[in-house]
Amino acid sequence: MMKRPDQIKKAPDQGHGERVPPGQFVTRKFPVLTYGPTPRIDLNSWRLRIFGLVEEELELSWEQFKALPWSAVGADFHCVTQWSALDNVWEGVLFSDLLKLVKPKPEGRYIMAHCYGGYTTNLPLEAALEGHGILAHKHDGQELTPDHGWPLRLVVPNRYGWKSAKWINGIEFMAQDRPGFWEVRGYNNNADPWKEERFWPELA
Repeated sequence: MMKRPDQIKKAPDQGHGERVPPGQFVTRKFPVLTYGPTPRIDLNSWRLRIFGLVEEELELSWEQFKALPWSAVGADFHCVTQWSALDNVWEGVLFSDLLKLVKPKPEGRYIMAHCYGGYTTNLPLEAALEGHGILAHKHDGQELTPDHGWPLRLVVPNRYGWKSAKWINGIEFMAQDRPGFWEVRGYNNNADPWKEERFWPELA
């Protein structure tokens, strides 16, 4: 049985008082945008691997993941396709709590998220921490649907939504940054919605 969070952590304000980044419109819907088919995942064989530049590499079964500290984060979500969904509540394991288990090495300043289906996306470690990044199993009180990343999605509120990788099964700690799936296809490496970092500068 997963623990119910006692309180909701609010993601830090990135817009200096503004709720919606430039170039975005607000929707009450939460559209499904995915490259490739939705993977079929069996929780009995599901694993989350944390590896690379850490003191303690870790591989968790679903039962082991459920036993970790459980938290909730309230955050707006901004998609690179220009829609924003406000006041989302994500429940799962905070990225900061995961770090306490694996103890990243000082040189492990970047991460690569790996997913079922082969998707990857990269982030500076600080980006996953400063916005209360969370490995989410629930959205607004309900389990994620398969199309939205069930059973586990990495949610990074202070970046465009493609950095919030669905169907996550691995987190790699790296000394050097390297681009993920969309980043090698022209999407901006940093993806800050308040700076409208949608694409490589030479493509904008």
